[in-house]
Amino acid sequence: MAAAAAGPRPEAASPQWPPRRHDAAEAAAGLGDCEDAPVRPLCKPRGICSRAYFLVLMVFVHLYLGNVLALLLFVHYSNGDESSDPGLQRRAQGPGPAPALAPLTRLEGIKVGHERKIQLVADRDHFIRTLSLKPLLFEIPGFLSDEECRLVIHLAQMKGLQRSQILPTEEYEEAMGTMQISPLDLFQLLDQNHDGLLQLREVLAQNRLGNGRWMTPENIQEMYSAIKADPDGDGVLSLQEFSNMDFRDFHKYMRSHKAESSQLVRNSHHTWLYQGEGAHHVMRAIRQRVLRLTRLSPEIVELSEPLQVVRYGEGGHYHAHVDSGPVYPETICSHTKLVANESVPFETSCRYMTVLFYLNNVTGGGETVFPVADNRTYDEMSLIQDDVDLRDTRRHCDKGNLRVKPRQGTAVFWYNYLPDGQGWVGDVDDYSLHGGCLVTRGTKWIANNWINVDPSRARQALFQQEMARLAREGGADWQPEWALDRAYRDTRVEL
Repeated sequence: MAAAAAGPRPEAASPQWPPRRHDAAEAAAGLGDCEDAPVRPLCKPRGICSRAYFLVLMVFVHLYLGNVLALLLFVHYSNGDESSDPGLQRRAQGPGPAPALAPLTRLEGIKVGHERKIQLVADRDHFIRTLSLKPLLFEIPGFLSDEECRLVIHLAQMKGLQRSQILPTEEYEEAMGTMQISPLDLFQLLDQNHDGLLQLREVLAQNRLGNGRWMTPENIQEMYSAIKADPDGDGVLSLQEFSNMDFRDFHKYMRSHKAESSQLVRNSHHTWLYQGEGAHHVMRAIRQRVLRLTRLSPEIVELSEPLQVVRYGEGGHYHAHVDSGPVYPETICSHTKLVANESVPFETSCRYMTVLFYLNNVTGGGETVFPVADNRTYDEMSLIQDDVDLRDTRRHCDKGNLRVKPRQGTAVFWYNYLPDGQGWVGDVDDYSLHGGCLVTRGTKWIANNWINVDPSRARQALFQQEMARLAREGGADWQPEWALDRAYRDTRVEL
């Protein structure tokens, strides 16, 4: 409606019809309109309009007039007291509908081991090697120089790193407290094979329980025993046993058993480094290199997340996960939520691509594992077989299908979504499941560039349009709220 209000509507102002002339007799007989049947054949040949036609005509007339009146009222009340402010008036009118976005580019894998040459910097060639087709995964040796790697680490240390934590206890308990779900419904959600029994592996599939603790068969059975949920001790819960369980005991148990860092889903420290206009020249160069690599539009790349730098100390790990969440009607993308009009309870990261950089050589362990890469099929429950959880990167990294060894300067990148067949984002690619293997010796440094794309093409277009408008109005100092930290932009480090 806003777009319609901006354009001219001469027909809505005062419709111009050819002048009509009828004498009193014609008007009394009701035959006036029928005289013009050759021009506007609204009547039957005998000259009398049918009642059915008249009713249909009047419905359309009323709908037309109603829409026009509603549109005028909408424009009037939307303007309100802002009519005296030209800037607010322009903002209310808006720049018109968001332009259609071009299809997303996507490299072809061809086959595993395929190599191609690409020029990312002026003075040398790089080679892209296909590592897998499911997910579509590539490796580029020497994407960063040794000096660039050291600089990124130094900037991260200057900025300060914080502990990476998944689902803190406070947030978890608050979420569980507001969850309106019956024991029967929860049991049916967990009972994935619908056999009426809750197996250990079905509980393990929901691994992000409690305060970021990674659940293993041993500590699940320990919890069952502590809260007396499994009287026969077989590790299997019937619906009756599950219904008898008091969830307050579960929460009390989780609070009383503080997880060690080795028991968390993720054991690392991280920080974020700004890459936009005004950033350190090396940070800008890395972003421009990623732009050339992905061949995506500058708007998509520049409006994506800053660079995340992560340090894994000895004993550090990250259990297998996917970088992007599925978008259901109840969720919205974190990066476009500011321009979305919907009110939804959950948000998720919408990351079309992951570009991961290895910043150092790791003395022992620390590989990136893709447990189900190039599997013929994918079944979530098959990830856990005979007490072997392929997602567990501390104990079973060696059983994953593909492991990438960290080499300083090497980049790996992959697509987190399947294509939708129309040049945009489809479903999350389950094969993109990956994790960071246990660092057995030394320290591991990596960095992540995530490219954010909303699966809703219209919402992504609206987001880009709104960011462009804010940049124009805010001037050179404006940046999205997550990119305000530029304290180190003039830093120069002697290496």
